[in-house]
Amino acid sequence: MAKPSVLLILEGTYPYNGGGVSTWAHHLCNKVNNVDFKLYSLNASFEDEPRYELSKNITEVIQVPLWTPDEPYDYISYGEEYYKTVAKKEWTNDEIVAQKFIPIFRSLLEFIYSDDQEIEDLDIIFHQLWFYFEDYDYKDTMRNRHVWTTYRDTLSKFIIGERNPDASLIDITIGLRWIYRFLIPLSIVNIPKVDVVHLTLSGFPVIPALIANFKHDTKIMLTEHGVFIRERLLAISNSEYPYFLKSLLIKFSEAIARLAYYKADVIVSVTTFNQKWEKWYGADPDKFKIIYNGIDPDVFKPGPKPAHLKDIPTVVAVARVFELKDIFTMIGSCAVVKKTIPNVQYLVYGDNQAVPEYTNECLDLIDELGLQENFKFMGPRKDPQNIFLEGDLSILTSISEGFPYTVIESMGCGIPVVSTEVGGVKEALDESCGFTCKPKDTEGIGNAVTKLLLDKDLRKSMGKNARERVLKNFTLNKFVSEYETVYNNLMESKKANQKLAKVED
Repeated sequence: MAKPSVLLILEGTYPYNGGGVSTWAHHLCNKVNNVDFKLYSLNASFEDEPRYELSKNITEVIQVPLWTPDEPYDYISYGEEYYKTVAKKEWTNDEIVAQKFIPIFRSLLEFIYSDDQEIEDLDIIFHQLWFYFEDYDYKDTMRNRHVWTTYRDTLSKFIIGERNPDASLIDITIGLRWIYRFLIPLSIVNIPKVDVVHLTLSGFPVIPALIANFKHDTKIMLTEHGVFIRERLLAISNSEYPYFLKSLLIKFSEAIARLAYYKADVIVSVTTFNQKWEKWYGADPDKFKIIYNGIDPDVFKPGPKPAHLKDIPTVVAVARVFELKDIFTMIGSCAVVKKTIPNVQYLVYGDNQAVPEYTNECLDLIDELGLQENFKFMGPRKDPQNIFLEGDLSILTSISEGFPYTVIESMGCGIPVVSTEVGGVKEALDESCGFTCKPKDTEGIGNAVTKLLLDKDLRKSMGKNARERVLKNFTLNKFVSEYETVYNNLMESKKANQKLAKVED
């Protein structure tokens, strides 16, 4: 008998890129045994090979590149018959676009910019968009002249003029290009029929989940890691985009986040911190559930420090080098520690070419502070269980997190942690296992690192407590069992609804 199936929808992560969400997804797909998985992977560009060895539980991988020069279906076949693809193009003309698409598109734009929004209306708009693209071509529609004039004229009512005097033609053009890219999943109408769609963020990947729901009445489940809208607001506020583009990104992202919460049948968070943001954006607390990330304590376990580092005070970090991890603050803390411990070593493992410009800025700061012998980027490695054993402690300086694996992995290895108190860090790391500090608090983080490096007994005590806390609360077995239960409950709910519908008919 075939297992029930789950479509896991991801963006920029598993199975083609690393990071905490990818670790979570890999655990899920390898260890959860009561379902089969299909992956729907949204990426910036077309990816040739998965970064991970895929579990036999994964029966299909659908990849949708959003920002390539050509359309996704120019790279990949999505199972639509050739005659239907040709027919869609033939049927898509000026009259059809003007009569059938433009009213929906105008409603979408008005919803984004309106201050009086009923989220049920956005659900209806996306249902109409899906229904339209079942019959008509995405590219020919979105590039039609009527779309540009409607976009221009509708926006002029809301944002052009005195309220936004710096909106240039190039800004407005870029805005439409963004909308084109965000909505590309609407062009992939052949969504597999599954029992549950499982979203991994409350952003634009909700679109394929909506299609599955419209087409097959599929249940939608959302797991929130870092809160999408919070991280989007942080990124936008730190960007150099002009006001018009910032406003468009914020308003569209907020609308999409609200829609994701509205449509989800279950909202799983990896930390209670997320639920405050979810409530702000209209999520129903009755849908909430907490499932903490888990690790295998037989893999992440205490061991000896490598001989070549035995007498060197060492701080390790496992972090992709980009703005959200705030490596600048980590470097600054190293300068603070060096004043007391001149031979301190900070070893940072992770992709340091993800954002080359940021890495170069980090290297400039290292040179400026004279830390060339103290702070080193070690590049990526696939054995974090051994990386943590290189350190006397581990460090995390992020300005935003969900429930970071690096913290509980370090704790599982019996290595105490110094971290910023972001996301669910304080739910994982209490005062018996390490120190938490405010984000960007260079002095406070540096002083906490110094205290731990100078006190061997404190490190030993905190490391022992950290391991015990993981064994009690954050094991992989507990994580797997809780997800299996949620999947079962959703599928039982769907069966009950189907039986009720039959009785009513």
